[in-house]
Amino acid sequence: MDSINKIINFVFPPLALYGLFVFYPIYQRLKYIISIYQNLFSENVAGKVVVITGAASGIGEALAYEYGKKGAYLALVDIREEPLFHVAALAELYGSPEFMPIIADVSKPQDCERFIRDMFLHFGRLDHLVTNAGVAPLYLFEDIDDLSKASPAMDINFWGSVYCTFLEKTRGRIVVIASGCGYISSPRLSFYCASKAAVIAFYESIRTEFGSEIGVTIVAPGVIDTEMTRGKFMTKNGELVVDKELRDVQINVLPVESAERCAKAIMRSVCRGDRYLLEPEWIGSVILWKVFCSEVTDSLGRWLLAGSG
Repeated sequence: MDSINKIINFVFPPLALYGLFVFYPIYQRLKYIISIYQNLFSENVAGKVVVITGAASGIGEALAYEYGKKGAYLALVDIREEPLFHVAALAELYGSPEFMPIIADVSKPQDCERFIRDMFLHFGRLDHLVTNAGVAPLYLFEDIDDLSKASPAMDINFWGSVYCTFLEKTRGRIVVIASGCGYISSPRLSFYCASKAAVIAFYESIRTEFGSEIGVTIVAPGVIDTEMTRGKFMTKNGELVVDKELRDVQINVLPVESAERCAKAIMRSVCRGDRYLLEPEWIGSVILWKVFCSEVTDSLGRWLLAGSG
């Protein structure tokens, strides 16, 4: 087997590069033609049933309003009761014909099973599932004393999406709110980056398994104006706190996009049936540097970490 791998190592790279050089222009033309069709015949979500997790704030809240404006029925899920009911009421004012606020902890499979069951009993079907709930642990790996305190990042960001998706049995679309951190590593966000990378890998895999039965749109937002970018982080002890000083250290040099603008871009992408969305688009350039010049991006991360103390 070693000899076979040696032959493949010698033959495959030049063949792959040549094939990419020949195929890529054709591929781009086909994508352009398909994009025209998708824009002309984008999905109408009026009357569709949409579940949004993490709907009480940030991108989830903004998406609830965007779906509401387009006339979708909404099942809004969050662990926080008061802000969730406030968002649900506003979504109705924006145009949603009917809403269903549901208090649930997506990190618990029994809660996910309950809200999916209740939603089906109420609406009878599910057209779009938006997995948005998430937390951001922010600390250096060397500072954590008890690794079990880091488990909420995976429980909420990863399993909180999987538990809902496992119960999704109808044709429709899954909208995955991942993160640019799933592609680009960032100091102090090791567990957050790992959880979002797992989310991306998982949904890329099951998209292949689903085929044309269920569409999957993976969204990788950059720095969006949410509770996280306002300083709400999870400490090394597993507690959620608001630390604006640490927020300024972590993202003060990065441009922040409004949740409303991000949600509008997501809606356009979802209705077109896109497979991926990077928002804002310049994140794609950073990912290219990460792939082809990883030493540069790693050094930049170290420089930013050293500069912030």
